[in-house]
Amino acid sequence: MKPVYQVVPDYQSSETAMAFTYDFLTAFFLGIWLIFPLLVFFMLLIFVLGQLVGRVEQWTPFNSFYWAFITAFTVGYGDMRPSKKSSKVTSIFIALIGIMFTGVIVAITVAAATESFNKNVKAEVVEHIKKNH
Repeated sequence: MKPVYQVVPDYQSSETAMAFTYDFLTAFFLGIWLIFPLLVFFMLLIFVLGQLVGRVEQWTPFNSFYWAFITAFTVGYGDMRPSKKSSKVTSIFIALIGIMFTGVIVAITVAAATESFNKNVKAEVVEHIKKNH
């Protein structure tokens, strides 16, 4: 059985790699551009909910901002945490919004990579991979 690089000689050429990268970046940034209003909405929602929690918890506006984004992106350093029940409930919503935000970015990335792969990888290579794996 021939290796993939012998089945399709230009499988790993720099032109193919550059075309793949260009197509990926084009599709990725187009996806970001199209979904940008939703991403901005998520960020504003995280910011506003964080400021509300900050008022309840009597944090500074910057600390509220910091806490909201650390919570939204599930980093959770633990240096600040809400003590009141309403703040804890709101933190769950902030985390869910952050997970949705991250999920949208991941979905755009996967779609861009798939589109670029399908456009730039030859059918012979795909068939070879399917047969051998």
